[in-house]
Amino acid sequence: MAEHRSPRVNSARLANFVGQTVRITCKVRKFMNHQAIVECSDGGEVTINMSPAADISDPFIEVIGKVLDSTTIQMMAAINLGNDFDMKIVDFVIEKWHSQQFSSVF
Repeated sequence: MAEHRSPRVNSARLANFVGQTVRITCKVRKFMNHQAIVECSDGGEVTINMSPAADISDPFIEVIGKVLDSTTIQMMAAINLGNDFDMKIVDFVIEKWHSQQFSSVF
């Protein structure tokens, strides 16, 4: 099952997952060509290489994709999350998820 794993990350943790599939909750800042520039839960900026089938209609989204480098993700799918989302809570959960204190839980 490890090959189907997609941990939630923020921009600061992205470099630890190069070549792996992750989930990143973010706010779309702008679209350009076939990319989206997004703000992650920790305030960092990431570039998303968009999937041709992407249907992004909300400002807040969760992107599932492969990490290409420390600032770029190749989108596999996106989930629209609405117009209002508490990114501070998202970042809190991400940091707890990766904390050694909770390694037996996540």
